[in-house]
Amino acid sequence: MKLFIGSDIHGSEANLIRFFQAVDESLAGDQDTKVVLLGDIYNHGPRNPFPEGYAPMKVAKLLNDAMTFITVIKGNCDSEVDQMISNFPIISDFSMRWGEHTVYFTHGHKCNPELPPTGAKSGDLVFYGHFHRSAVTEKDGVKYVCVGALGLNPEGAERSYAVLEENRLTVLTLMDKKVLFDIEI
Repeated sequence: MKLFIGSDIHGSEANLIRFFQAVDESLAGDQDTKVVLLGDIYNHGPRNPFPEGYAPMKVAKLLNDAMTFITVIKGNCDSEVDQMISNFPIISDFSMRWGEHTVYFTHGHKCNPELPPTGAKSGDLVFYGHFHRSAVTEKDGVKYVCVGALGLNPEGAERSYAVLEENRLTVLTLMDKKVLFDIEI
């Protein structure tokens, strides 16, 4: 299986289309591909500027059309009303087994390297967003992967996402697929 992990779309139809194009280009016949979105899907938040191509209802249409292969986590800018335009559930954090490891998926505002998930142990992975800048850190043997943001990025940071394959984790830029991190797990 291959997982594509993105976060912080913040209503940017243009960047969600770019992300889905990256997923499509990478498939190459591998139909066992899933997408996990780590929250802040539609709303840009009161402190943020409007992202490029801000169109939350168009983002909802794209996600509804992709509901068979996406999992969406609730972020701090997501609200109950967002569920009303979504044909898929917006869930809380979750974890899954990945070979010998447990992989955690969270938005990042309540779980990150400073607020580790309960039960995480050496060798596990934690994917999060929220901070809009990609980073990979390790604390107590747990790898924390901030996948960056698809819709909003702070000055000096590139829009990015992660790809998790059997024994490899890659973080790439959205615009030109430049590898930011490439880690064997």
